[in-house]
Amino acid sequence: MSDPTVLLVFIAAAITALATGLGALPLLAMRNVTPRALAIGNAVAAGLMLAATFQLVLEGFEISQPRTLLGLLLGLGGIWLAHRWLNGRSDISIADTRGADALKILLIMGVMTAHSAAEGVGVGVAYGGGSDLGNFITVAIALHNVPEGLAIALIMVPRGASVAKAGWWAILSSLPQPLLAVPAFLFVLWFAPVLPVGLGLAAGAMLWMIFSELLPEAGAEVDHSLLGVIVTLAFTLMMALTLVLG
Repeated sequence: MSDPTVLLVFIAAAITALATGLGALPLLAMRNVTPRALAIGNAVAAGLMLAATFQLVLEGFEISQPRTLLGLLLGLGGIWLAHRWLNGRSDISIADTRGADALKILLIMGVMTAHSAAEGVGVGVAYGGGSDLGNFITVAIALHNVPEGLAIALIMVPRGASVAKAGWWAILSSLPQPLLAVPAFLFVLWFAPVLPVGLGLAAGAMLWMIFSELLPEAGAEVDHSLLGVIVTLAFTLMMALTLVLG
């Protein structure tokens, strides 16, 4: 097989970004959004994100445990500072929502964008090892991005965004993948040491979002035992997908 080119790397990473938008399609069936439905959506999103976090940490640990742990702390600090800066601002508006709902959407967009940036670097570094490895990682990330897009849509659609807009914003959150994959491919020796920090950063931000925002809000409307079942099932399904891909 021929060596990977810059164009191939960019197209492959762009495909992973577009796959994220497919996650919004199941929500076309959603009609009435009750507080209970919103809570269940939060729980499913939390389970999907928890599984993604687990995978990010595992991948980071395979490269460097200390740098992954550093990334976790940076991710936690970054999302906490962003929340403090944005909290209470009434002028926040995104995807036809305002106020507290817009803040939650903005935070999860930030979290998933950080996640996508780490994955983009991963695609570029993988292609630095040859086309076979790069193609495998591209397919794996593209398939993973579909439920991650669903997690974004589950936060946005119940809060007033259309499915089309949720799909668009999901794709937008993944734009760092093609933008960072190419420089990571060209400068793989420089980007490879940074990769575990990026993986940890995304994981740290996700963990804060899960336990500070999604689960407390879901727990206010859904019995905690049912909440545990939903989160565990979503986590298991995401991990099963990872097992199949592995």
